[in-house]
Amino acid sequence: MRKLASIQTITLTEPIPNADAIERLKIMGWWVVAKKGEYRAGDRVVYCEIDSLLPERPEYEFLRASCFKPAIQDGEVILQRAGFRIKTIKLRGQVSQGICFPASIIPSGASLEVGTDVTDHLEIIKYEPPVPVGMGGRIKGAFPAFLPKTDETRIQVLEPLLDRYRGTTFCMTEKLDGSSMTAFLREGEFGLCSRNQWLDETDDSNVMVRLARVLDLPGKLAQIQQRFGFQPAIQGEVVGPGIQKNKYKLTQVDLRIFNLLDIGQYRLVDRPLFLEALASVGLTGVPELGEIVLDHTIDQLVELSVGKSVLEQGAQREGIVFRPVSEQFDQDVGGRLSFKVINPQFLLKYDE
Repeated sequence: MRKLASIQTITLTEPIPNADAIERLKIMGWWVVAKKGEYRAGDRVVYCEIDSLLPERPEYEFLRASCFKPAIQDGEVILQRAGFRIKTIKLRGQVSQGICFPASIIPSGASLEVGTDVTDHLEIIKYEPPVPVGMGGRIKGAFPAFLPKTDETRIQVLEPLLDRYRGTTFCMTEKLDGSSMTAFLREGEFGLCSRNQWLDETDDSNVMVRLARVLDLPGKLAQIQQRFGFQPAIQGEVVGPGIQKNKYKLTQVDLRIFNLLDIGQYRLVDRPLFLEALASVGLTGVPELGEIVLDHTIDQLVELSVGKSVLEQGAQREGIVFRPVSEQFDQDVGGRLSFKVINPQFLLKYDE
């Protein structure tokens, strides 16, 4: 699970050109802008990642003018409380991702060991934007336990991985900015899920339900099962009109797939089988960006992530996802070996 707030050590402080009052701090693989002289290399701090939603408490009030987000409600029901959202910003030409506080903000009795997750101690939650129109509707329940969720880990918290896999070839694909969708065929039952919920696949008010019918996903999953001999699930990004402001200027809603799972084995299939299976039923994957031999720093990978989308040259791509050709487990990731590098220019341009 993602640590939105954790105990970390500042490993480096550096001046920012033409900036007298601020400097940049290195925390794990992140650069964070802070007041000059407020922290020193070696200091232990509370680091809060981007997308953290801090509660309305006096110590965070200085963030109100730039970071406050009102509560998201459905009638009288509060879907997400009000708070201060931490996001990517640029100060004096320096991209800053996250914020840090002195370790003294932690309640007494909590561990100050480096790496300790203090998200709950500080009542921090993940900021979730409002659900787009057409993505609501009836649900069957929570996301099913027999399927993994689709979140990738950001490289900035996986620095040891770079040395361990130096010289390894990774496949790169474009990370698309849409709505996550999962479709599966298990014991003859077709199911459909959003990022966090199991949807009622008969509810035509949901755009994913309509898209699954247009693409005949039940039939195509049945074809994959018959041809390749396993119970399949596909996971992909729904993009197009009405979704994330349709940055790719598509004329109709589409599904771009990034995962194919063998449900019985609870694992993703290797890349060659993934590509063969999609081609066999006429489904489309996320844009391919080629292969790379890993021999990079985090800063170099972030620089590599900057670029235009394959789908629309007028749009910044959200980032790049890196995966080996053959699926494998990694101890730092805590699951399958993969990671994402988010394009900071995307975050700045679209206020993400």
